[in-house]
Amino acid sequence: MPYETNAAFAEYFTDTGKTAPPPHLSIRYDAEGHFLREPGNTIVCHVPLESRTASALERTRNGLMALPYGDRFAYTPPPSYHMTVFQGIIDSRREAVYWPEGVALEMPVEETTQLFLSRLADFPPAPPFRMRIKEVTPLGVTVVGATTEDEAAIQSLRDALTAPFSFRHPDHDDYTFHITLAYLKAWLPAGAEAIYLPALAELTRVFAADVDMIELGLPAFCEFDDMTEFRPLLFLG
Repeated sequence: MPYETNAAFAEYFTDTGKTAPPPHLSIRYDAEGHFLREPGNTIVCHVPLESRTASALERTRNGLMALPYGDRFAYTPPPSYHMTVFQGIIDSRREAVYWPEGVALEMPVEETTQLFLSRLADFPPAPPFRMRIKEVTPLGVTVVGATTEDEAAIQSLRDALTAPFSFRHPDHDDYTFHITLAYLKAWLPAGAEAIYLPALAELTRVFAADVDMIELGLPAFCEFDDMTEFRPLLFLG
């Protein structure tokens, strides 16, 4: 989701017109920024540790933390940095549109993981693709295919994965690829966009100058207990 305009930023991040807390608070993390148990599975590409991309992400995270109201975010640890390729299931989101067809909504997460593992056993190797930065947001970095061919390759992979997972999320066709660095703990005050938008533009510029192509590992089917670690079980390559 782009946040280039004052109105879009205010709608998503500030307390203007809002009465409810940020959506993941007390489910994914607490008010102190500690991550809570929220198990699930997913297919991601990890950012290799010690890579140029990992260093740029850490600098970007530090830049976000240093902004006014930076303490209103819960920050993910560097070893968790990844780009999601295909969303699996998550314990806190047991709804039919996010759940494999024909599988009971009450099935334990661990059993869905084994089900997907068996279905992915003969999945063909993932096509190669490259990603580049689109923009830095208060929550991390959004990315896009480096070329139209790269974008087509990753979209083709996502389409193919709807078969073994037997569901298609509502945002499947317009999903925004991203690397999460933070989650919002408390809304920003009205007018924060005046501070944030120029800062985010500068962070985007610096990141793009440092990293022309995002370094990513092979797509991997992973399990997780929370948002701090995504353990690979099967690589698609």
